[in-house]
Amino acid sequence: MKTSLLLWGVLAVFLGAALVAGYEDEEAEEHVLVDNKCKCARVTSKFVPSKDNPEEEVLVRNIRVIVPLMSRKNISDPTSPVRTTFVYRLSELCKKCDPIEVELGDRIVTAEQSNNCSSSDTCYTYDRNKCYTKTFPFFYDGKINTVQAALTPESCYAD
Repeated sequence: MKTSLLLWGVLAVFLGAALVAGYEDEEAEEHVLVDNKCKCARVTSKFVPSKDNPEEEVLVRNIRVIVPLMSRKNISDPTSPVRTTFVYRLSELCKKCDPIEVELGDRIVTAEQSNNCSSSDTCYTYDRNKCYTKTFPFFYDGKINTVQAALTPESCYAD
């Protein structure tokens, strides 16, 4: 009986220590700066104690890049060659082209946070919200017809 109570007490102490350690990690909240699913890149930042001076906090950025191995040069063409070059420019990943409303004096103005938003972005993977199709020859009943097929059917057809 005493042994089981002792074991339960030790277990409670370990669980308490684990919960306190986990709670301290939550205080150092990580902020997502960029989450570009098209380029498979994610940039986050958080403040952590400095190694030189533990009383100071320094900003740490984490850049995670996933290179899609079987990505095609022409994403809409499954017969195009596999892409071997991937270009990641942090300035292009971080640009924000969505217009936002800014209050200037007594007026509300719509503005973009980047000055070069007109160029088309190279995408290394499928954008799941975009419908990709491919036209191909289809042989049926002795005739060749061209048929358009959906490469991302979830985004091409309504539920």
